[in-house]
Amino acid sequence: MANEHMESLYQALDQATSLLHKQVKTTYLEAATEAGEDLQSGTINVQDGVPDQATVEKLTALFKPVDLTTFSAEECRQALQLVLVKAIQIDGIEPNKQVTPDAMAELATFIASVFLKPVPKQLTVADLAVGTGNLLFAVMNQLKTALGAEVKGVGVDNDETLLAFAGMSSQLQHQDVDLLHEDALGPLATRNADLIVSDLPVGYYPLDERAKQFATAAKKGHSYAHHLLIEQSLRALKAGGLGLFFVPSTVFQSEEAAGLTAWLTSSAHFQGLLNLPQSLFAKASAQKSLLVLQKPGQGTKQAKQVLLGSFPELTDRDAFSQFIDSVHSWAAQNLA
Repeated sequence: MANEHMESLYQALDQATSLLHKQVKTTYLEAATEAGEDLQSGTINVQDGVPDQATVEKLTALFKPVDLTTFSAEECRQALQLVLVKAIQIDGIEPNKQVTPDAMAELATFIASVFLKPVPKQLTVADLAVGTGNLLFAVMNQLKTALGAEVKGVGVDNDETLLAFAGMSSQLQHQDVDLLHEDALGPLATRNADLIVSDLPVGYYPLDERAKQFATAAKKGHSYAHHLLIEQSLRALKAGGLGLFFVPSTVFQSEEAAGLTAWLTSSAHFQGLLNLPQSLFAKASAQKSLLVLQKPGQGTKQAKQVLLGSFPELTDRDAFSQFIDSVHSWAAQNLA
């Protein structure tokens, strides 16, 4: 690893998680959450004699040299991301709940910086499928650096285990964020987000009666959860707000695409669709794209030419530089 300082934090968390995983008999992800909480509190949580005294002493020795005040929020997030990758492998976490690659957060941050002008002093960023919080926190950290703005987060998820990890992670990073354990397709958690960024879970939403409240609901059978979440996210944005959604690259080729397209045409500015590199995904069928939507508001308009293209490999510096220039040129012609 290039960042030896960050690696020292990862090693402490990783070793502590492994010890707790063996002792507490929980999932690796739950053990990681407990390890992070123990590190922050400065005490090892013992319940009914577990972990045993020998393990408590090992954990105490692991955490003793770790000075959390020396780590940036981004270093903490990166260390926890490495722990998450291991948890995914050990626990066999399903694809919809896996870690969003940093390259996707970087693309979202870049596109957000293009649209968020003039730069706001305060910014609320939300994710209605927040999971472990890795994408939301990465974007929050990057926006603070890129824009110099004060950033507040809102995250919603119905998975208590993932949200517990997100809560621990947010505290370790000192994030100003509200995390809500609820169905994101229920009553809205927020209505004033400046930006929504979400790596949407793909699949069917089981509550057909609730789905009927959305224009993107299927006419018969179960509705696509990612379609409903896009519509719900637009509701959560303030007028003129920006929605950045990682969706299947085939999102407009499915059987339900007509309903999604009809809703988009009437309710949002469809500003862009950018394909992500295939190298980010295990197989071609899992490839995603970034859907860029804007909620109509004062000073917003539908771009005459929708931003279409492919995000280049980060290792191809020339192509990456050309991509950045092309997006800035597009913005000058279509957003000014």
